[in-house]
Amino acid sequence: MISRKLIHIWLFLELLGLVCGVVPSTFSQTIVKQGKPVPSNFCISAREVYLHRMINDYRQYYNLPPIPLSKSLCYVAALHAKDLLLQHPDQGACNFHSWSDKGPWLPFCYPRDENKKNSVWDKPRELTKYPSKAYEIVYWENNPLIQDTILMVWKMEEYFNNFLLNSGKWQGKTWNAIGIAVYENYACAWFGEIPDPEGVAIMCGSKPVIQEKDTMKQVIKAALKSPVQPPPVKTKKAKNGKTGDNVSDSVIMKKSDTLKVQLIESPALNAIVPRQPTDSASGTYYLIINSMLTKEKANELVSTLKSKGHPNAKLVEKNGKNNVSLIDSPDKAAITVILKEVKKTYRDAWLLKK
Repeated sequence: MISRKLIHIWLFLELLGLVCGVVPSTFSQTIVKQGKPVPSNFCISAREVYLHRMINDYRQYYNLPPIPLSKSLCYVAALHAKDLLLQHPDQGACNFHSWSDKGPWLPFCYPRDENKKNSVWDKPRELTKYPSKAYEIVYWENNPLIQDTILMVWKMEEYFNNFLLNSGKWQGKTWNAIGIAVYENYACAWFGEIPDPEGVAIMCGSKPVIQEKDTMKQVIKAALKSPVQPPPVKTKKAKNGKTGDNVSDSVIMKKSDTLKVQLIESPALNAIVPRQPTDSASGTYYLIINSMLTKEKANELVSTLKSKGHPNAKLVEKNGKNNVSLIDSPDKAAITVILKEVKKTYRDAWLLKK
């Protein structure tokens, strides 16, 4: 028969668990065993490969080395993105780094369960053969994601940007592995300092031939050099009958024979965060690059900008002028940062509030 003293101890522990909001397993150290190899049929999508390329292009702009695309970390990112979408473990005190109890992993509420003994950053070691911790950034939006928007959000938020550029808390660290997943409304990226023993993630549909004599360094080098095309963009036909992708990067406007429109190729200027204003009176800020065109020519410029990778370009009519906006946002601080970059190409660029 169970003694009354043991019953009291058990009830005390149960009560403590309810008061503190933790599960009993968090009282003791969770021993993380090394996980299994990534399934042989695992692969990543073209848009995930493209986002990886965009991140490395951004790093190259600041003279930083590329980060190899890790098979293990991509697998962890894919599992977590799907868990976030389907199970929503980010409830109450648990944020986006949390994991549900609906998969072959230990459930985790972050930051509640994070301590010296238990860490959510051990997930790669728990789920794969990756031998060390790795660290994650997450992005969520109400709509299906596109790569340009994901990267722009991560660039503009200091916390995320520190990961991308090894700055702030991560200054002096070297990322030797990165895992990326984009699933519906979620994007996850995991960063690790240790090279992945499982090698580089493979894009779905590709059939890489890797000889046994190839070293890990050679495999990573080959993956980084492999050509990756961005997802196709629908284009409108120009007056000359060619599609927008074939329109010259330099367009001469008849309104002014000396006006030459240059398109921006900086990796930092692909898109901007489509946030909703918190105050209806705050308005929207438009980054204007031209306001001296007829309506017809302004629309032509907008079409050209869109076909060349600036999907947020639009015509903004105000005070009888046809203003061509490259991007817009209710976030003045964010768009001001972009304005500084745009001015390197368009010196007269300015912000219009509407």
